[in-house]
Amino acid sequence: MDISPVILEGQYVRLEPLSQAHEESLIAAAGDGDLWNSTVTIVPSRASMAAYIATALDAQAQGRELPFVIVRKSTDQVVGSTRFYRIEREHRRVEIGHTWLAAGAQRTGVNTEAKLLLLTHAFERLRCIRVEFITDVLNQQSRTAILRLGAKQEGILRNHMVMPNGRLRDSVCFSIIEAEWPEVKARLEDKLRQKTKQNA
Repeated sequence: MDISPVILEGQYVRLEPLSQAHEESLIAAAGDGDLWNSTVTIVPSRASMAAYIATALDAQAQGRELPFVIVRKSTDQVVGSTRFYRIEREHRRVEIGHTWLAAGAQRTGVNTEAKLLLLTHAFERLRCIRVEFITDVLNQQSRTAILRLGAKQEGILRNHMVMPNGRLRDSVCFSIIEAEWPEVKARLEDKLRQKTKQNA
């Protein structure tokens, strides 16, 4: 499983390897909607962005994560971030997460194509047999989006995390397995065609 940094490019979205050079553009993206105020996901603020990037790059150097920025090609602007993490080479398994999008990029084709690019890379290049998604039980928007991908909900992890405000978070676990990928891919490609007719 080769998890070297790579550019993943679609028709509307480009996923570029995260670097410290992206700090200001990520701050601007997170500022579109004041995403750091969310209580159901963790998005870095101006004060914490450099550390957020450094932590991700350290995990990448250790082979545990592969972080990206999400670039909207029509404007060539960074509109968010996502990554492969908890990479398990032996078991051919990865998680996709740490995903957040500027308010102006939400409910467009951006997230659909970003997930299509990530899942294609995971199943067709990394030869994964399983891709996982884990989100806050209270994050209904994220849960709905993951189900729309074609992922299956598997269960709830109780007291899974301590959030920055001290809340004990229960998390919901979803997965897509290798046998399901062809159907999921076809569904995502169809969704992307529909989305981009509207507002990609």
